[in-house]
Amino acid sequence: MTLLDATVAAIWPVDPVAMAEARTHQDRLTKPRGSLGALEDVAVRLAGVAASCPPPLPVPAALAIFAADHGVHAQGVSPWPQEVTAQMVANFAAGGAVANAFAAQVGASVTVVDVGVAADLPSMPGVSSRKVAYGTADLSQGPAMTREQALQALAAGIETAGDLVAAGNRCLITGDMGIANTTASAALISVFTGRDPASATGRGTGVDDAMYQHKIDVVRRALTANGYAEAGAVPQGQDAVLQALAAVGGFEHAGIAGLILGAAAARVPVILDGVIAGAAALVATALAPEAAGYCVAGHRSAEPGHSVALSYLGLRPLVDLELRLGEGTGGLLAHPLVSAAVRVMHDVATFDSAGVADKER
Repeated sequence: MTLLDATVAAIWPVDPVAMAEARTHQDRLTKPRGSLGALEDVAVRLAGVAASCPPPLPVPAALAIFAADHGVHAQGVSPWPQEVTAQMVANFAAGGAVANAFAAQVGASVTVVDVGVAADLPSMPGVSSRKVAYGTADLSQGPAMTREQALQALAAGIETAGDLVAAGNRCLITGDMGIANTTASAALISVFTGRDPASATGRGTGVDDAMYQHKIDVVRRALTANGYAEAGAVPQGQDAVLQALAAVGGFEHAGIAGLILGAAAARVPVILDGVIAGAAALVATALAPEAAGYCVAGHRSAEPGHSVALSYLGLRPLVDLELRLGEGTGGLLAHPLVSAAVRVMHDVATFDSAGVADKER
């Protein structure tokens, strides 16, 4: 049995009994029923994840940033040079990125995983080398990676999740770094939701109108080159999902998908970041549908494809601040909200224990 097969086999549905208990407990707390809105849903979801009511607090938390480069960068889909990917890995290691600042604010650790940076990186603190290749091939010309490479990147994510959980972390947060990765994300979202590339492609790091239209055209070319030009059924079954991931995905997408699967197998919640995480979650849930129950949408990115992915996944974002940075920043901002939702379950008195009169039924 492969690591992927074993991981998928270990993913159980979130526990319906614990979720029902959590919903009942929410209704007995000293507040109007439903008054905490989406936070109540988060607490119920985490009870299902842990199969326990109340669920454990999602601390400590760990941010895992998967870094990789993309051959499609050669098509001029980003104004940023490809060298920025490696330079930002060094910046993460030095603690100088926005993700580092947000992680410090919420007390999360930061691990960077090199799954495909197009450079030889020196040994740096907090950076794990699981390089599959020096970037993907140009997805607009054919498959971005081989099936074996896709499996290797998935395994890197699964193993990273296992390491972080074994270290005592009780919540994982997805992060990414890769110049041109919003182009691959748009292609993945189009393939896995059946949506037209125009509705799944955004401006990424801030392209102008001409480059934006060019970017949409490149995504269309990628779908044509890889046999996904005609709208049809989304990939189902492991072989079809791996083929689609290899065709138009990135190493960081595969890594994040593996992280989601590994966390779900360990019954640990995952807070998703933006459009790259959304695309990766589509892959993960296509491989293991029950994995969706272990995901919390940290925020809604300004990238239109992210809304498409979240809608398809049935996830409601907790934060909507028009972010489009990536790195895990939106997921980190959402972590205190997830923690607060669970804290309510532990600390708030019930009507009976507090001697507070409930409303008449």
